[in-house]
Amino acid sequence: MSVVTEPAAPPDERTLRLAHDVVSRFDVFVDQALEYCRTRLRERHFELTAEELSWLDLPELPLAAPEATVWADRTWAVRFAESRFRMADPYGILVTFNGTEPVDVQGIDDEQ
Repeated sequence: MSVVTEPAAPPDERTLRLAHDVVSRFDVFVDQALEYCRTRLRERHFELTAEELSWLDLPELPLAAPEATVWADRTWAVRFAESRFRMADPYGILVTFNGTEPVDVQGIDDEQ
């Protein structure tokens, strides 16, 4: 879990509350992020190979080492730092949440 504030400063009370909520329900949010990936990554614009698409049908997706980041503006995300998906190279896959619902998924590259 990371809390990011820029410029560097102690996080406000609302951000700390969100971070606490994320930590206390982390397993639930990771499961939601995994299922979101299972659904969304089938979309054509992610350009998965046939082999990668077949991984979406496995009981366990090839996504591991989940981490949470909460930003000072109270947005947050789960990053899967390890994955066999090409789009995860080099920094993983990020699932962004709006409150308690995943709303976006993207591969993280050097530009982000």
